[in-house]
Amino acid sequence: MEIPQDPTHSTVPSADHADDPGAEVDRTGAPGAPLWRPTDEDTDGAAGVERDQFGRSRLHPRVTSFRTRRGTLTEAQLRTWDETWSTLGRDVRDEVIDTGEWFGRSAPVVLEIGCGTGTSTAEMALAEPGVDVLAVEVYRPGLAQLLHRIKREGISNVRLLRGDGVDVMENMIAPASLTGVRVFFPDPWPKKRHHKRRLLQPAAFSLIASRLRPGGVLHVATDHADYAEWITEAGATEPMLRTLDSTAPISLERPVTKFEGKGLRAGSTITEMIWRRVDS
Repeated sequence: MEIPQDPTHSTVPSADHADDPGAEVDRTGAPGAPLWRPTDEDTDGAAGVERDQFGRSRLHPRVTSFRTRRGTLTEAQLRTWDETWSTLGRDVRDEVIDTGEWFGRSAPVVLEIGCGTGTSTAEMALAEPGVDVLAVEVYRPGLAQLLHRIKREGISNVRLLRGDGVDVMENMIAPASLTGVRVFFPDPWPKKRHHKRRLLQPAAFSLIASRLRPGGVLHVATDHADYAEWITEAGATEPMLRTLDSTAPISLERPVTKFEGKGLRAGSTITEMIWRRVDS
C-alpha cells in the first residue's frame, strides 16, 4: 500500500536545495540527496572534516529513506522555533548527548525515530513524566508543531533532534544508554527496487540493539503487511534482541495518530512488534 503524503512522515533539509531554506527532504516525494559519512581517516580531528549546512560530512554517500518536498513554517511556528529551539532542540552532529545535563535529571531515556508532528510523542511523554524522550525528525514544520505543543502544555520531558535517525544513533547516542526505541509507521517503500531504502534493515536492528540497555525495548508499528513481515524477519537476525515476553520498563500504550486513524478507516491492519534487549 502506498503511504499518502502526510506531515507525520520524516523529512530532512536537502543539500540539493542549500540555497532554498524552504526545501525539505522526506519519505514521500522525489529522491533526495544522500547523507554523507566520514572515513576512519577523517574522524580523527572531526572538526576539520568538510560539512554541509546541516552538519553532514561530504564523504561516502549512504542510502537513506528520504524524498524531497517543500515545507514552510507559519509565523507562530517561527516565533516558537526562535524562542525554544536553542534550549529544546539540536541538529544532528558528531557529539554524544549528555541526557542528564540536557534534561536536568537522571531518568530512563526513550528515542523516537520519525516523530512527525509529535502527536504520539507529546501524549506518551505526558503519560510518563518519569521518562525522558528524544524525538528525532527531519521535517522542520513537524518539529515546529511539536515545539509549539511542548510550550503550550508545559511538557518538560521531551527534547528534539533534527536529522536522520541512523546518524543520531551512530553519532549522538552512547552505547547501552536507552531504555527504549520507538519507530512508528516508517515509510514502507513498497516497490521492490526501493526496499534498500527501508529504515529497518538488519544493520539498523544491530545499531538499535547496541544503543539499548539490557532489558530495554524496541517498539515498532506499521500498517503495511509486507513491511511487517520484512521487519519481523530482519529483527529475528539480531542476536541481542528477543521478542518481548514480560513486562516492559516503559509503557507500550500509544495514542492513535491522525495518520493512523486514516489508515484504520481505510481498512488497514496495524501490526505491533516489540523486542527486548538481552545481555550480550
